[in-house]
Amino acid sequence: MFKKKILACVVTASLSTLVSISGSVAAANEPQAANAAAPTASMAERTGFTFSDLVAGYVTGYDRAHRTFTLKTRNGHELSVKIGDNAYAEFVHNLGEEFRNATDKLDVMLTQGRYVYAYGVFYPQDGQYGLETIHLVFPTTQDNQYVFEQSDWWSRQISELADFYLQAEFGDGPIDYTRYRTNLSLEGDKLGDGIQEAATLSRLIYGFATAYMMTGEDRYWEAAQKGTAYLRANFQVNKGEQFYWLHALDVNGKSGVETFAGSRFSDDYNAIPCYEQIYDLAGLVQTYRITGDSAILQDVEKTLALFENRYRDQSAQGGYFSHIDASTLSPNAESLGDNRSKKNWNSVGDHAPAYLINLWLATGKTEYADFLEDTFDTIAARFPSDTESPFVNERFFADWSVDAGYKWQQDRAVIGHDLKIAWNLMRMNNLRPKVAYSELAQTLGDAMPKYGADLQRGGWYDVVERKLSDGQSQHRFAFHDRKAWWQQEQGILAYQILAGVTGNPDYLQLARESSAFYNAWFLDRADGGVYFNVLAGGQPYVEGMERSKGSHSMAGYHAFELAYLSAVYNKLLILKQPMDLYFKPQANGFSGNLLRVEPDILPKGSVKIDKVWVNGELYQDFDPENLTVTLPRERQELKVKVRLTPA
Repeated sequence: MFKKKILACVVTASLSTLVSISGSVAAANEPQAANAAAPTASMAERTGFTFSDLVAGYVTGYDRAHRTFTLKTRNGHELSVKIGDNAYAEFVHNLGEEFRNATDKLDVMLTQGRYVYAYGVFYPQDGQYGLETIHLVFPTTQDNQYVFEQSDWWSRQISELADFYLQAEFGDGPIDYTRYRTNLSLEGDKLGDGIQEAATLSRLIYGFATAYMMTGEDRYWEAAQKGTAYLRANFQVNKGEQFYWLHALDVNGKSGVETFAGSRFSDDYNAIPCYEQIYDLAGLVQTYRITGDSAILQDVEKTLALFENRYRDQSAQGGYFSHIDASTLSPNAESLGDNRSKKNWNSVGDHAPAYLINLWLATGKTEYADFLEDTFDTIAARFPSDTESPFVNERFFADWSVDAGYKWQQDRAVIGHDLKIAWNLMRMNNLRPKVAYSELAQTLGDAMPKYGADLQRGGWYDVVERKLSDGQSQHRFAFHDRKAWWQQEQGILAYQILAGVTGNPDYLQLARESSAFYNAWFLDRADGGVYFNVLAGGQPYVEGMERSKGSHSMAGYHAFELAYLSAVYNKLLILKQPMDLYFKPQANGFSGNLLRVEPDILPKGSVKIDKVWVNGELYQDFDPENLTVTLPRERQELKVKVRLTPA
C-alpha cells in the first residue's frame, strides 16, 4: 500500500507540470526541457483524472462573454483559462491588512499585460488539459502599480514582523530576554524547551534594529538594545587568547542554566561552525550601526580576530575553514569528521551580507573594505564551476578542490546561494568595481531563471542536482520542489540591485515577479510572520521543522533584511523616491562624532542626504554627497532622522 501511494504521488507531480497551451500539452518549464519530447495530446485521455495547480503570467486577452482569458507565462507559453462559476479574486494584501476582494473587478483587472496568478483545476477534455480557475490573485492595484512598490509597503510589513516576534517572545509584558526562546510554533507559541541559540538570537536582534532604522519606533529599539546587552553578557567565552560565542544556553537545564559550546545542529554537531560565529555578529553590528557603541565594536573586533586566527587558512590557499573543534579551536582536528579541513560558501561568503557590509557602512574603515575585497576575489576565483554546470561550487577541501560528497549536499546546488552571490557581487562592485564581479553576477543572474526558477508558477526552487545525467534535459530536484522563504529573498534582492545598477528591464521584471510570489504566498496573514516553505503552487507547507516561525534555521533575519533592502533598492535605485532612516547615537558613540548613513553599498553618487532632524529639530551639519552627519560634541543620547533622496 505504501509503494502504491508513492507511485500515485509521483504520477500526480509529473502531471502538475503540464498545461494546455495552443491546443497541445507541453512541459511548463520549456527552457529546462527544451530537448525533451513533448507529451502527446492523448495523455489527458489516457490518464483521465484532474489535478490542481497554479499558473502565473501576463494577460494577453479577455473574453467577458465566455468568461475566459489568456495569459503568457515567463517562458512564453500561452494558456487559455476558464473562469469557474464560483471563482473568486483578490488583491495581494500586506501583513496586518484585511482581505481585499477583486471578484467584482475582473473587467478592469484582466487587461492586456497585467500579471496574475490563476489557481484551479486542470480537466482533461478533447485530448488536452484545460485550466478552470477557482482563485485569481493580482499583485497589482487597479492602476497596475505593484503593491510592494507602494511607498510604505515594506515599512508596514517590517512593523508587523517586529510586532509578531515581540508578542511571541515577550507577550504583553516587559522585554526580558531571559524569556527568549529559539523554537517557536507556526502561531508564534514557545515549544516548551529552554533553548536560546546565540546565532538565532542575534538574527532576531538584527530584525528589531532594522525595524527601528525603518520606522523610528522606540519599542523596536528597546528590543534591539536589550537583546544586544543580553547576548554580550551571556554568550561570550573569553579566556585569555580564547574568544568565541557559545552555540546555545538551555535555561531549563537540570542543574540550572546549561551551556553548549559546540553546535547541537546535526550538520555541525559538537563543532563550532564558522557560519554561527558569523551570524552572532549580525544583530550586534546592526545595533552598532545605529548607536556607535564602542563596547559593541570591541566584541566585533575580537570575533574578527577569531576568524583570522582560528578559521583562516594561513597557507597560500587562503579562505576560511567551515568548522573548528570546540576544545582545541583547530579546523584540522580529527573529531570534526566530515567537517575536518573543509571550506564552504558560508565560511567564505556569508561574512559579507551577515555583518561585514554593515560594519563597513557604519565605520568606513579601509580594513573592512579590504576584507570584503578579499572575500569577493575568492568567490570570483574559486566558486564558478569548471564544468558545464550553470551553478557555482559551494563546498571545498583545504586546497579548493571540490567536495562533491558532503553529507546531504553531495554534488547539488542551493539555488539561493547562486542568487545570493549575484546580489552581493553587485554590492561589492559598487564599492570597488571589477569586471570579474559584474560579469559573474550577471552570468548567474542570466542563468538562474532558466535553471532555478519556476517558470510556470513563479518563485525560486530549493536544491537541485548540479549536473544532468544521461538523457536528462532538466536538473533534478534533490529532495522536493518546495520553495523556502530565504531563497525568495535572495532572488528578489539580486534582481532588484541588478535592475537598479544596470537598467536591464528583464532584471526588473524578474525582481517584480519574485516580489509578487513572495508577497502573494509567503505572508501568514492569519498568525503573523512568514511561512518557512510553500509548495510549488504556493500553498503553505507546515510539517515538521518547516511548521516553525522560530528554529535553528529561522529567526528574525531574512524577512526583515528583505523588507529593509527591498525598500532601499526600490525607492532609491528603481522608483527614485525619498527614504527616511532613524539612528540613536549614544553619548560617546561614533569615532569623530561622524554618523554614516549610507543605506547600503549603492553606486557612488546615486544617493544624497536631503534633510536631517535631531531630536525632532531640523539640523544642518551634514555632508549630503558623502552621506555623513556630524553630531553635536556635547550630547546625551540623540534620535536622528535622515531623509535620503536619489541624486
